[in-house]
Amino acid sequence: MTIRVLLADDQALLRATFRILVDSVEDMTVIAEAADGQEAVDLAATHRPDVVLMDIRMPNRDGVAATAAICARPDLSDTHILVLTTFENDENVAKALRAGASGFLGKGVSPEVLLSGIRTVAAGEALLSPGATRALITRFLASPDTDGLLALPEAVKALTDREREVMVLAAHGRSNTEIAEHLVLSPLTVRSHIQRAMTKLDARDRAQLVVIAYQSGLVKPRPDNGG
Repeated sequence: MTIRVLLADDQALLRATFRILVDSVEDMTVIAEAADGQEAVDLAATHRPDVVLMDIRMPNRDGVAATAAICARPDLSDTHILVLTTFENDENVAKALRAGASGFLGKGVSPEVLLSGIRTVAAGEALLSPGATRALITRFLASPDTDGLLALPEAVKALTDREREVMVLAAHGRSNTEIAEHLVLSPLTVRSHIQRAMTKLDARDRAQLVVIAYQSGLVKPRPDNGG
């Protein structure tokens, strides 16, 4: 299956670079380019891409607002947002994750990492590196502000013990395979628990599930000891 990608960045040179990179591999193709956030929303509605590479800072609706608008549309539930930023620990990245982005990458990553990231989010997985995400979570996501809160602690109580256990491990960056090995379950069973937790908490994808785990207090940020 070919992954259909929408590029959203206000810098034409960067869009051209991303297009060359994406179109250079057999399993993905660029279907459209947007120079601002509103155009990204409009083109997403028209083309229904599998993945949107979304810049945070753009005119005429920034990447956060564009992400929220795309993720709020039921007809775009299969479209995944991969945020690109030069500020990996920026508060706007946290807002984009709350809004439904599936993950984020710095613009300085290697071509191989970017292509791998596109494949990851296209498959419905979260692109949240535990190391890169730790400071972000500590600074922004773990703060229970009512404006950005996705799920209250009471909502998390509706989960079964096993669903909470799986959710905690996912929030710590464990893959389904790693969770399965840790709990002596099959990866399919783990995936089922993840899906049920997402449904109960109205989480768009695994990335939002991780955000909810921290915002609701189910998981506490680990102290940064510099290592």
